[in-house]
Amino acid sequence: MLNKNLNLIIVVFTIIGLSFWIGLNINLLPKEASINAPIYDELFKILFIIGLILFIGMTLIVIYSLFKFRRKKGQLGDGIALEGNLSLEILWTVIPSVVVLLVGLYSYNIYDRMGGMKELNHNHHMIDNNSEKIWAGISQKSNTQLSTNNVNIEVSAMQFAFLFNYPDGDFISGELHVPVDEEISIKMESKDVIHAFWVPEFRIKQDIIPGQPTILNFTPTRVGKYPIICAELCGPYHGGMRASIIVEELSDYEQWFNKNRKTEV
Repeated sequence: MLNKNLNLIIVVFTIIGLSFWIGLNINLLPKEASINAPIYDELFKILFIIGLILFIGMTLIVIYSLFKFRRKKGQLGDGIALEGNLSLEILWTVIPSVVVLLVGLYSYNIYDRMGGMKELNHNHHMIDNNSEKIWAGISQKSNTQLSTNNVNIEVSAMQFAFLFNYPDGDFISGELHVPVDEEISIKMESKDVIHAFWVPEFRIKQDIIPGQPTILNFTPTRVGKYPIICAELCGPYHGGMRASIIVEELSDYEQWFNKNRKTEV
């Protein structure tokens, strides 16, 4: 009995150790490209490790059971009927409950650190001039920390495209250009049905709801071209509703912006 318990403890700790090693050393996510990405990745690693522990553990239990409790040669009757095990039932109720509670609390902490619990920073021209209500979003700063240096862009989503309006330059683009390491604030509105603004490399996703403007603030940290994907089923061509966000050095962004902005006659 002592040897069996010792072997069980060794197996359990081996599974946990292997899961932590895989979870911490193998990255399944796309490259990080915003300040929110490393924060989100912390939660993903924890969930990945928990999933590995369950997957490896359950797989080993099934394999062990297939050999240990298989029908013996010449055995014709049914196996022993076992009913009720209070200790086991308490164990598999308490452990998942504690895990779910801890993951929930940690998820709340991650969402708060990403800016989901802050009062929305909406320093947009068309919002400042009226009392339009902002419904949801993620803000890196609260209104008491409002920065006037944000790059403010307005996003219009429709079946099946994104359009990006630059109020300061009075022009519309089919691509979203932003400077690297600068705070970006986008105000999003839908012209028809529910859409979503999702950039996997930024680890951000925000629904765009008809009649309910949403704000999303982020800071890109890596120069490059990244896909913007609609992550809400919005119609027959939903799969093709994509755009690009191009993160540039400040000088390159200013050159592009000045080239496209409308000049006074």
